[in-house]
Amino acid sequence: MKTTITINLGGIVFHIDDDAYEILNTYLIAIEKQFLSEDERTEVMSDIEARLSELFTETLGEKRDVIMKQDVSTVIEIMGEPEDFMDDEAAKESARSTDRGYKRKRMHYKTAKRLYRDPDNRVLGGVCGGLSAYFNTDPIVFRIIFILIALGMGSGLIIYIILWIAIPEANTTAQKLEMRGEPITIENIKKAVRDEFENVKRNMKF
Repeated sequence: MKTTITINLGGIVFHIDDDAYEILNTYLIAIEKQFLSEDERTEVMSDIEARLSELFTETLGEKRDVIMKQDVSTVIEIMGEPEDFMDDEAAKESARSTDRGYKRKRMHYKTAKRLYRDPDNRVLGGVCGGLSAYFNTDPIVFRIIFILIALGMGSGLIIYIILWIAIPEANTTAQKLEMRGEPITIENIKKAVRDEFENVKRNMKF
């Protein structure tokens, strides 16, 4: 008989057995220790937990209710390990001091692109920015297309508004990575958050 624990991960409640919980908890602690900035740590951990909850939901499906040790190991293979993007000395220290109960693996998973509105590259609603990310083109191309449709047929604005309503906005770091078709790993989440903080700092300079 195994003990199960109830956890809240990314706003979703899961049941997890005690062995799996120990691995997951140690994994999250190892990630969190890398961040000195409170703002950066909060942002990254929030995005990572949200992504973990999505993966566990997909893994469990409707067949099982409890997260097992193998489920955690599988999700860690997808997300990547903290040592994969530490500097060499920090990675050695982590390997010496941490025994998480799973083997290190380098796995590469492709992320299917999804269409989102891009809040970081928008003039109005980010529709053209999202379309450009999805089709790997310059957003100016889609802006010109909508302008020409509006001038020629008069329906460009209506089409834009419909797409604005229908296409969700990429609010989280994971969604922004998915919008660009980049793997949603802790390495990419960390890099994206740091780039965003740097952009904010640059924009705040006078």
